[in-house]
Amino acid sequence: MAAIRNVAIAGASGSLGTPVLNALLESNKFNITVLTRHTSKASFPASVRVIQVDYDSVAELTTALTGQDAVVSTVTTAAVKTQNPLISAAVAAGVKRFIPSEFSCNVDNPKASTLPVYQSRLAIHKALQQKAAQNPNFTYTLIRHGPFLDWGLALGFLFDFRSETPAFYDGGDRPFSTTTLATIGKAVVGVLTHLEETKNRPVFVHDLVTTQRKIFAIFQRLVPGKKWEPVNVSTAELEARSRPEWEKGNEDMGVMVGFLVRAIFAEGYGGELENVDNELLGLGMRTEADLEELVKGVVVGEGLK
Repeated sequence: MAAIRNVAIAGASGSLGTPVLNALLESNKFNITVLTRHTSKASFPASVRVIQVDYDSVAELTTALTGQDAVVSTVTTAAVKTQNPLISAAVAAGVKRFIPSEFSCNVDNPKASTLPVYQSRLAIHKALQQKAAQNPNFTYTLIRHGPFLDWGLALGFLFDFRSETPAFYDGGDRPFSTTTLATIGKAVVGVLTHLEETKNRPVFVHDLVTTQRKIFAIFQRLVPGKKWEPVNVSTAELEARSRPEWEKGNEDMGVMVGFLVRAIFAEGYGGELENVDNELLGLGMRTEADLEELVKGVVVGEGLK
């Protein structure tokens, strides 16, 4: 397969899209085109070509993607199900590699795959498989990495340091894989420079494996004057509360969290990635010292004492 030179990215101004765009630019390996909605006010570096599109129009998207070798989609979770026109346009435009907005846990895990929050991703997988089978020159890669490490720490998702009684999900001892946004960006570059090895399959990456209790211990060490009293929270109960809300059409973040913590922290849901592709993609690993530096950044940023 010929090398990738021209890359289009959708969702480049978001929390994940920005570090992915930065990694593509810093690699100095690609010509970058950013797709934005006609209503978007986002700004991008001068070296980036920007094309405004209607994401519902296959014809408009096909025109925008003509001449592109690869498409990277970093659209939000809420927009995952809207990627079908983008996929159809990529096929029509002769795109060689499509990276969908997967960027999550191992959604193919038999237990995780039953969670409603992942059904739109699984539907996109099926669409990509069908398109690849029908069009041999069209290929795809799915990127899986666990929760965002820096984002998850800052928001208090991995450990709710803002609460006096933070949750330990299912006891807080379950090891889980987690990855910084910057590393995910580098993983995208790794996929686009290892086309045959990553063709039509998921790749798995992580910066490190940790637990909630380990993160809590770091917070305690860095902020000895603050007292937290963690409480055990059952992920099964959170899932049970979220399901009827989801069925009623309530897909807000509070409902999603009930499913996400199940996938990350519950036993048997594949939260710890056992076989990763870091070496293939040219990625290293982070250490406990690196984790402590990330937590320290949160402590300083929040002014915790």
